[in-house]
Amino acid sequence: MKQPFPFSAIVGQEAMKQAMILTAVDPAIGGVLVFGDRGTGKSTAVRALAALLPEIEAVEGCPVNSASPVQVPDWAQGATDRIITKPTPVVDLPLGVTEDRVVGALDIERALTRGEKAFEPGLLARANRGYLYIDEVNLLEDHIVDLLLDVAQSGENVVEREGLSIRHPARFVLVGSGNPEEGELRPQLLDRFGFSVEVTSPRDVDTRVEVIRRRDSYETNYGAFMETWRPQDAALRDRILAARAALPQITTPNTVLHDCASLCIAIGSDGLRGELTLLRAARALAAFEGDDAVGRIHLKAVAPMCLSHRLRRDPLDEAGSTSRVIRAVTEVLP
Repeated sequence: MKQPFPFSAIVGQEAMKQAMILTAVDPAIGGVLVFGDRGTGKSTAVRALAALLPEIEAVEGCPVNSASPVQVPDWAQGATDRIITKPTPVVDLPLGVTEDRVVGALDIERALTRGEKAFEPGLLARANRGYLYIDEVNLLEDHIVDLLLDVAQSGENVVEREGLSIRHPARFVLVGSGNPEEGELRPQLLDRFGFSVEVTSPRDVDTRVEVIRRRDSYETNYGAFMETWRPQDAALRDRILAARAALPQITTPNTVLHDCASLCIAIGSDGLRGELTLLRAARALAAFEGDDAVGRIHLKAVAPMCLSHRLRRDPLDEAGSTSRVIRAVTEVLP
C-alpha cells in the first residue's frame, strides 16, 4: 500500500508544519486551522501528519481507542483485554455528513436481524485520542458545527435518542482547512482552534520547481523517494516523542505569564483562551527544541499562530491579522 507523501518532504509552509508538530507534542493546545489558496499542500500535510504521528496503545477492538480495559464503554462490543499498538487515528469528516454518522446512532442492522438495541459509534468515537480533519471547514453545516462545539467543550459525546443513552470520551485535535474566498468560519468554532495559519502559493521560481520535482519523484520513483525521506520522518517522530516526555519538566517563569497577558491585552484578544493557548504552545516549542524553560523567543515564534484569529476586527486597519500580531509582538516583547 502506497504511503502518503512524507511530512518532512513538504517544501516551505513552515508555519503550517510547525503548528501541526506542536499539536502532536501537546494535543491540549487545540486544533489547527489552515486557510489558503487551493493547491498549497493543506490536505497533503494532514495526510502526511497521519503517517508521521507516533502509534498509540489501545485496547484491541475498542471503538473509542481506550488506553486500558477499565476505560472501555459498557456498550462496546468486541473489545478484549489485550493492549495493542495502532496508528494514531486521523478521521475525515466530510461535508454533507449526517448527524447520525458524526455522533453515532442505533445499529439498525442488529435491531432488525437480532431484535437488539445496540449503539453504532460514529466518527467522534473513531477520532478519540487522535485527529478529526475537516476539509472546507468553513462550508460545514451549522447543525454539525453546533455538535462539534458541544463535544469540543466537554470532551465527551452524549447521545440521547431512539431509546439510547450513551456517553463516551471524544477528545481529539481538530484540524480544519479551507479557502477564505468560499466563506467565513463561525466565530464560535474559530475560537476552538488553537492555531490559525495562512498558507499561500510560493512566489519564487526555485521553490515552485522544488515542489514539482519532489512531487514528481514521489509519483514516478516512489521507492527511492521514500527511502530518502522515511529516515527524516522517523527522526522527526523521535523528536516529537522526546518533546512529549520533556513537556512536564519545562519551567515557566512568571515573566512569561506577564508577557502572555500583556501581549493579549495589546492586540485586544477576546477572553482568556488566547493566553492559555499561547502559553501551551510556547511550552511545547521549548520542549521540541530541547530547552529547559519557556522564554520570549518561544512566545514570539508562536504568537502569530495563536492569536491572529482572536483579534477584534478593525475595519480601518488595512493590515492583516497576522501583521497586526507581529507588530504587537515587536512593541510588547522587544
